[in-house]
Amino acid sequence: MMSVSPIIKDLVLVGGGHAHVLVLKLLAMQLMSGVRVTLISREAHSPYSGMLPGYIAGHYNFAETHIDLGPLSRYAGARFFHDEVIGLDTVNRKLICDNRPAVSYDLLSIDIGSTPQLTLNSENNKNIIPVKPIDGFLTRWEACLRRIIARKEKTRIAVVGAGAAGVELVLAIQYRLQNELQRLGRDDSTLEFHLFTDKEDILVTYNRAVRSRFQAVLQDRNIHLHCGQRVVNVSDNRLHCDNGETHSVNELFWATAAGAQAWVGDAGLETDASGFIRVNDTLESISHEGIFAVGDIANMINHPRPKSGVFAVRQGPPLFRNLQKKLRGQPLDAFVPQRQFLSLISTGDKNAIASRSGLTLSGPRVWKWKNWIDRRFVEKFNQLPLMDTIEQAKLTEGLASTEELAELSDDGMRCGGCGGKIGAKILNDVLSQLNIRTQSDILIGMDTPDDAAIISVPEGKMLVQSVDFFRDFVDDPYLFGQIAANHALGDIFAMGAEAHSALAIVTLTNGLESKLKDDLLQMMQGAIKVFDAANTYLVGGHTGEANEQSLGFAVNGLIDKNLILRKQGMQVGQRLILTKALGTGTLFAANMRYQASASWVHAAIESMIQSNQAGARCLIEHEASACTDVTGFGLLGHLLEMIKSRELNIELDIDAIPYLKGADETLGKGIFSSLYAKNKQFQISISNLEMIIQHPHYPLLFDPQTAGGLLASVPEDKADKCVTALRDLGYDATTIIGSVVSQSNQLSPLKILS
Repeated sequence: MMSVSPIIKDLVLVGGGHAHVLVLKLLAMQLMSGVRVTLISREAHSPYSGMLPGYIAGHYNFAETHIDLGPLSRYAGARFFHDEVIGLDTVNRKLICDNRPAVSYDLLSIDIGSTPQLTLNSENNKNIIPVKPIDGFLTRWEACLRRIIARKEKTRIAVVGAGAAGVELVLAIQYRLQNELQRLGRDDSTLEFHLFTDKEDILVTYNRAVRSRFQAVLQDRNIHLHCGQRVVNVSDNRLHCDNGETHSVNELFWATAAGAQAWVGDAGLETDASGFIRVNDTLESISHEGIFAVGDIANMINHPRPKSGVFAVRQGPPLFRNLQKKLRGQPLDAFVPQRQFLSLISTGDKNAIASRSGLTLSGPRVWKWKNWIDRRFVEKFNQLPLMDTIEQAKLTEGLASTEELAELSDDGMRCGGCGGKIGAKILNDVLSQLNIRTQSDILIGMDTPDDAAIISVPEGKMLVQSVDFFRDFVDDPYLFGQIAANHALGDIFAMGAEAHSALAIVTLTNGLESKLKDDLLQMMQGAIKVFDAANTYLVGGHTGEANEQSLGFAVNGLIDKNLILRKQGMQVGQRLILTKALGTGTLFAANMRYQASASWVHAAIESMIQSNQAGARCLIEHEASACTDVTGFGLLGHLLEMIKSRELNIELDIDAIPYLKGADETLGKGIFSSLYAKNKQFQISISNLEMIIQHPHYPLLFDPQTAGGLLASVPEDKADKCVTALRDLGYDATTIIGSVVSQSNQLSPLKILS
């Protein structure tokens, strides 16, 4: 039996900044067993600041300038929670998140960058595009780009802030816009650019040679420079300066010094005047032991440095070492950042200026050098080798106290049978924190626990039952709870029934009581969120220990006998409707191999947590006569169940089948779910197999789905209205994918159209 290391400590990384991505890469090789690592990030893709100007200028695409945090986290053996931290409870050691339950930590590191520090009239801030945070900036930049291209009259663009970020930004924007207009055959003289600074010169932290060269570049590019002018207000498309001057602008970018997110100070961490966390030489908070901070959010009190990505990158390795030492209870190492560093500032086109101390170089060769450095940095986090084994340090050395180790069993052997159940105290503690509803027809349930639940079935109703159970395949136990509950309810809704109650089946991996309790609580909170929305009641369940975390539910539903919706109710002339896109099988197989973008996984999860309840009701309203949910057997397997022993054939339009973002790419790489090969045996039912087998979407037919959509047959005259109604309900991928036809002389019942 595989040995599973118990969870003893939780290390939580907040933010996907430059230092944290380095920590994750190092963790992949050197993580101590017994430490569970969780990354919480608002962004699924972490932008590399050094390549931002090149992205704006059009030299790079999105993937080339961003580190995909999903595969990197999995490579490091870390959980990835795609959410935003909005608060910190240092007393109870919990992080408050925007869209999920609080996350507990034993050791915490914060690398969240900075946020805009606008001192203007708040009513006008919405018209300003701040550079920080970068993810929000890129979204607003794309919208701005579309506005400017669509505008036919003169466009005045202003950038406030003439540090390296502001200078690079105005040059990159100009280069991109001029090229876009020239590509469209339009006059780029309609563009006018302004750069404002309250300083008496640009790039005040750089040497005279650098300032002189950039002044020449700005003058040569006809960018209007306004030094010594502090912008104090923006109103009616006019920019107001403290010297009384006003300037007409159409688009305004803000690249001045940024501040910290408010929750950092609200948590009681000691901060400087701008809200940045004050840390000592070990990168640990000077006010709260066990909380580290790096990157822009941190202020090294003994070694203040500019807010620059180069310093954040250098903090990665010492942060990693000190996190490991802190977990083991060892003395921490001091880190002294370098004073001098190589600066590479681009000029919009494929030229750059390099400086270090008094040395300055410029030209296209410098750009090529910068391009090589930047690409190499990003690629080492995005091009991840598949590892069969990982060398790890000693299992639990220094991680647990004597009392905690006693909890985990003397010899590491875990009992089976009823000895493998989760402790009663854990269950009682979790249940006391869950808001479990009940109603009068549940005679015995969670409010009065007994050996079994007892439910009264109303007169005239039939009891519908189903069960589903699978191991954890997503990082977040809260999301896993939602997916498992949604998947289990799918069979009830596909039958046309209303869900009523559920019994949980849970296995947890070995760990400290506090860790087991936290995982169980979050899984059940996720499940109850789904059950509450479906008016379903949790009435009991069973827990145990296993090598892998898993969750499932036995669910009950109620239905009138004459309203049962069966699989085998198709009629000739009907149209086949599919309510969700396919691809969860290949995407999560790719995710295990670090080959699935975090944005693809996020989109797949959003699909899986979408309930089929409203969709089933809509299909019934549009006179569906047959329905099933598409799950493990894939689209073709479930479709064949619907025509089994029926004198019917199916014509399936393969080009109409919707698929999740990224699924075509992972299938194209030959990445399949482990169930794919068994599902592919159904291809013998395809009459024109030789003609269709090379179609790029052919593998979608056999891809197993988790919490997939509904597949139903609807009368032809109702089909289009049904599709429209389903899309209005939020089932955006809903499509007519085929037709039910009379049985022909062909030996196989399914024909694929393309």
